[in-house]
Amino acid sequence: MMRLGKILPAWCVLSWLVVLTCVSLSARLSLAVEEPMPVDPATLYEAHSFDFTDGEDTASLPYRLLRPESIEAGKKYPLVIFLHGAGERGSDNLAQLKYFPTWMADTEARKAYPCFVLAPQCRQEKWWANFRRDPAEGDPLSEPPAADLGAVVEVMQQLLGDLPIDQDRVYLTGLSMGGFGSWDLAARMPERFAAMIPICGGGNPQLATRYLGLPIMCFHGGDDAVVRPELSRRMVDAIREAGGEVTYTEYEGVGHDSWTPAYRDPATLAWLFEQVRHTKE
Repeated sequence: MMRLGKILPAWCVLSWLVVLTCVSLSARLSLAVEEPMPVDPATLYEAHSFDFTDGEDTASLPYRLLRPESIEAGKKYPLVIFLHGAGERGSDNLAQLKYFPTWMADTEARKAYPCFVLAPQCRQEKWWANFRRDPAEGDPLSEPPAADLGAVVEVMQQLLGDLPIDQDRVYLTGLSMGGFGSWDLAARMPERFAAMIPICGGGNPQLATRYLGLPIMCFHGGDDAVVRPELSRRMVDAIREAGGEVTYTEYEGVGHDSWTPAYRDPATLAWLFEQVRHTKE
């Protein structure tokens, strides 16, 4: 009896260990099922290129295109044009998918905001905008746009003609170098866009009246040492003085990466996709 009494508790302990192991394994498997794998945007964005002329040279603009998960017959969808920063320049047609394009490829974002996303890639050593940091140097609109930005416009026009895009819900956004590009492009054709979100960029305040009537949500980091926040402030002030409205957020203590808190705030996308163009071309 003594032996049996000693053996039974050992088997009980072993049984409990087996049960606990199974429960732990089941919990891990459950978590593995509930947590989706990170999305690789390169598998969702179609790769394209557009040939254009830059002076006497022929060049190519790589770009990526994200389509809505499903397209209903007879329905039209918004188009978001994203201009990347200087660090994503090149020709690999991949680097420009960082940040906003990656976040827009997220499953929840695609369900909440079915749309087309155009993500072009600027060539190395080129710029989206021929920006002059001293606005007294003249009106940049007296010159044609930078070659790569001009190519973006041509691609946009092609997409507007070929795809089921809502002509009154074309949005423009960009960060850093792309923020400058956004200010420049919107000044050249403000009637084309339903809204703009320039982040840590800058433009020419002499062009403030060009933005009147265009919904703008602007962001900058208060401690940005790469692109001074004064460049966004002076654009916002000039537009307001001209009678326009701009929603401006300056993140205290944030450096150059003001795009992460800006784009990751659910209110930003909610605001963007609520905008509808009222001024027709």
